[in-house]
Amino acid sequence: MGFDFLYDTTLEDDQISTHRQSREDHSSDWGTLDGGESLPDVVVWPESVEDVSSVLAAANERSVPVTPYAAGTSLEGHAVPVEGGISLNMTKMDRILDIRPEDFQIDVQPGLLGSEIDELAGDHGLFFPPLPSSGKISTIGGMIANDASGMQTVKYGEIHDWVLRLEAVLADGTVIETGSTAAKTSAGYNLMDLLVGSEGTLAVVTEATLELAGLPEQIWGGRVVFENRTEASAAISDAVQWGVDVAKIELIDELSAAMANRYLDADMPVAPMAFVEFHKNHNIEDEVAFFRSILDEYDVSEVEITESGEEMDELWEVREEMASALKHYDPDLEMLTSGDVTVPISKYADLIDYISELETEHDLEIPSFGHAGDGNIHYTVMVREEDDEHRELGERVDEQIVRHAIELGGTSTGEHGVGMGKQKYLPEEYTDGTVDLMRRIKTAFDPNGILNPGKIFPSE
Repeated sequence: MGFDFLYDTTLEDDQISTHRQSREDHSSDWGTLDGGESLPDVVVWPESVEDVSSVLAAANERSVPVTPYAAGTSLEGHAVPVEGGISLNMTKMDRILDIRPEDFQIDVQPGLLGSEIDELAGDHGLFFPPLPSSGKISTIGGMIANDASGMQTVKYGEIHDWVLRLEAVLADGTVIETGSTAAKTSAGYNLMDLLVGSEGTLAVVTEATLELAGLPEQIWGGRVVFENRTEASAAISDAVQWGVDVAKIELIDELSAAMANRYLDADMPVAPMAFVEFHKNHNIEDEVAFFRSILDEYDVSEVEITESGEEMDELWEVREEMASALKHYDPDLEMLTSGDVTVPISKYADLIDYISELETEHDLEIPSFGHAGDGNIHYTVMVREEDDEHRELGERVDEQIVRHAIELGGTSTGEHGVGMGKQKYLPEEYTDGTVDLMRRIKTAFDPNGILNPGKIFPSE
């Protein structure tokens, strides 16, 4: 199929490319960097909502697939154009449109990097609390598409908790607006929350109004070193269940610590740890003391919690670089998965113990770290390159972990989304009727199935 019809849209010639390199650059994302084989036929760079509307209307009329793309940092193949067609690169729509500090609101385009919000908001004593660990390299549009969350979710919630209004374009080019800049609304169906987390399968977001929060007056943080993973996960669960007001509480296992030491030339203890941070406007010492009192019941070898400073910044840098540390750990090993299961906090220690048992039973390296405060763990099954038998073992173990999380009342994906990698687990999490309803919603929004085809739903 030819794509000359794109020259009849609102796009200029330099916003359209069929060059091989451009197409290859848009054939994979972070989670499929070594295996992206699905090339789009053409790449376009819209610069306005009019551009997006014009492209989608023309594509829909011809039943041409359109796959939204931005920073390419997704981990489940969301941006991979599995049916070719158009790769819709949103990175030129990257402006901050307005900030209203008096209302704690900011209007942004989807191609904006998340960290740029905090940079501007900080000048007004504000910040964007749900920013994920990848906020420096990922875009707001991608975060909304995945309903992303990060290290501060335990206190502040996920992206959807901070989205007030969306402008989006449907598959046929219709521009819609959902939500409100008011603090609340009950006017009509809540379409906004339906779009958040829809992974580009229902509409393309072109503008978002986000809520901001005031920067806390007091920030303390540090690390706690445990004797083993069981003690670490149980202590974290206990702290959350007792209601410790913690802003971040991250689990780092001993293997992850060793990998980070090698990659960053750090000198952390090679032991299970919890990285913690507290945000308060007053009496933060009382909250830290409360946390310490819970730790007294566990086998802890080190507790270092102080006011915010250079040492704490270095600590969080280690955590932010953890995924890269794993990826570059051993040239003979490769990351099979980027696990993202989440369970109720009361089951968290059970999940960590189960991963440890599988690691020992099969003699595998499975570094584990994650947002422990909300029951989320990121694990990675490391397998030997070009060893099919070892890879098959790793795949079986990965499936066991995901299915065990679901059996514990959890989910196959806490924040990375379904994409291509988690499709087979959707029917295991939900009833047939629920998945069927999701399909019908997809059809109602996108009758011709052009928006990000091949994602979320397993093949029928």
